[in-house]
Amino acid sequence: PLPIHCQVQTCNMLKTMCMFAAWVHGDPRKVIYPTDSYGQFCGQKDTPNENKTILFYFNILKCASPVVLINLQCPTTQLCVSKCPDRFVTYIDVQASYRYKPDQWNYFKQFCKPGFNSPRKSVAQVLRDEDCPSMIIPSRPFLKRCFPDFSTKNGVLTVANQTTFKDGRGKTRNVTDLREAACKKESHTCFPCVSVSCLSSGLFIAMIVSLLFLVLLRFTAGVLFWIFIFGVIGIIGYGIWHCYWEYDHLKGIPGSDLTVYDIGFQTDFRVYLQLRQTWLAFMVILCGAEVIIILMLIFLRNRIRIAIALLQEGSRAIGYIMSTLFYPIVTFILIAVCISYWAVTAVFLATSGEPVYKVMANQTLCKYANLTCDPETFNTTNVTKLCPGAQCTFAFYGGESLYHKYIFIFQLANAFVFLWLVNFAIALGQCTLAGAFASYYWASRKPADIPLWPLFSSFGRAIRYHTGSLAFGALILAIVQLIRVILEYLDHKLKGTQNSFTRFLLCCLKCCFWCLEKFLKFINRNAYIMIAIYGKNFCTSAKEAFFLLMRNVVRVAVLDKVTDFLLFLGKILVAGGVGVLAFFFFTQKIPVIAQEAPTLNYYWVPLLTVIIGSYLVAHGFFSVYAMCVDTLFLCFCEDLERNDGSTAKPYFMSASLHRILGKKELSPKKAVG
Repeated sequence: PLPIHCQVQTCNMLKTMCMFAAWVHGDPRKVIYPTDSYGQFCGQKDTPNENKTILFYFNILKCASPVVLINLQCPTTQLCVSKCPDRFVTYIDVQASYRYKPDQWNYFKQFCKPGFNSPRKSVAQVLRDEDCPSMIIPSRPFLKRCFPDFSTKNGVLTVANQTTFKDGRGKTRNVTDLREAACKKESHTCFPCVSVSCLSSGLFIAMIVSLLFLVLLRFTAGVLFWIFIFGVIGIIGYGIWHCYWEYDHLKGIPGSDLTVYDIGFQTDFRVYLQLRQTWLAFMVILCGAEVIIILMLIFLRNRIRIAIALLQEGSRAIGYIMSTLFYPIVTFILIAVCISYWAVTAVFLATSGEPVYKVMANQTLCKYANLTCDPETFNTTNVTKLCPGAQCTFAFYGGESLYHKYIFIFQLANAFVFLWLVNFAIALGQCTLAGAFASYYWASRKPADIPLWPLFSSFGRAIRYHTGSLAFGALILAIVQLIRVILEYLDHKLKGTQNSFTRFLLCCLKCCFWCLEKFLKFINRNAYIMIAIYGKNFCTSAKEAFFLLMRNVVRVAVLDKVTDFLLFLGKILVAGGVGVLAFFFFTQKIPVIAQEAPTLNYYWVPLLTVIIGSYLVAHGFFSVYAMCVDTLFLCFCEDLERNDGSTAKPYFMSASLHRILGKKELSPKKAVG
């Protein structure tokens, strides 16, 4: 195997450099605590806001502005408060009644700027200077921020049993406006909470169905494939008949004998369906497809049988080594650790700066809008005179030092290390599974000669002997993926350019590197299988795997398509079946468990969560199965080339594969193609 120290030391050096720079200059408080318009943290100990842990938005309706999506900052004054408001009140009403309702004024002013206590100041000036909010609405804290307290009654959205409210500026608004603003700021508030047990139950059912599907593939792989093939042939045959019927039906109708060239391009495509030439073209295309499929089935029937037999053998191998089905959990944990490392380092890098303040005003009327400002000297400048109502508010964290100018480079290095580690975790899983399934194939007597703990033994060998090879393969793939990330970034930055050649060049580069990444993933996957079988280094294993596959290229193509189809069918079956069951459960249409189902206003959110989760669970199980089939296939090809079925060199393949090959393919010279 390749030496480990080069790859591991380089990776550790990059990790240390990024983590040192990030953790020295970063400040995680900027993420843990909400930040008000003055750049102060809400709820931080030993500060004036220690008891004010919640962020309050003066006018949450402004959070529906597209500016939120651009600047990731709601363009309204934000204040730290101790609790969220619990009633509908407008500043106009408070000012009009502050003399005979002092309690209402005392309650309202806690949501005004600190120190403001001038109820006699005109309403127009207060709202212009944003000394107080124009209104407060019943809210509740979510993620340490005040959001409207939504509820639904009889399918109608309400806030404190009201469907409308006064915005404090002379208008009556609908509460749906509040929902839109809240969704723009924190989309999570729009989604009702569903108990973890409901989602866990759906994912558990998906796991059971996935296991059953893999077990049944041993008996149903051939049936499912041939049903699909004959179904496609039947559908195409019906299409040919229908095209001929339409072609014959249009005979003699005026205008039907015109050609497509005669009528030119038409936006209404139904015009083309009135031409005999259109149906003739459809019929020719379908006939060609039908002939190609039938010829492929005739000439590739033996290889299709081999592919189905390998699928059935894969199901049998998983049945003997059931622990492999749960190895994706290990990969998931390793990737979760990588994501956590990347996210923490990225957060420290993103927060390693000083508060940057910008002028917040109407951009169409004020030329100073979005310019940087100093909150301490802002009121002494001419900006407040030229732009009435302008505010100097906190925008983001940044700086002008040399370190801050190169934060993007550090983020790029952090992303590269992340890609490297993730690819290494995936490579470790593939090599481990390949070693376990290879020990099954090369056992003379199955299952008697299979090692006692094949999965753990394979994992130990991969960690002890093949770490350098796996790291090298992951490094190559990570470099290509990083180049793709840079190209996507450049494409995003140059999206507004009018240079057609630049856009064309970027498009070609993105396409080429996408193809290169797919090719490298294919090569790496098979190289890891050869590493697990023979223990050679990465380059040698990749070369031997590539030429072995090229010598069996037809079998590779057939096996790949048959496997992809059956596994895709299984994923759709699992996700669709669990999704239908979840739909009936969340809509309370299953009488037996209707009382256990939660009452939801938006059942499509947990429904989609269950469907996506079920698909990912099925993908995790089926990825093990796909790795099993690929490993068995390479072992099968090696078996054919190295052995001849004699007493001295017996085959290690199963009896079913031996019967399918027959006498004609018992010689290694016949193994090509």
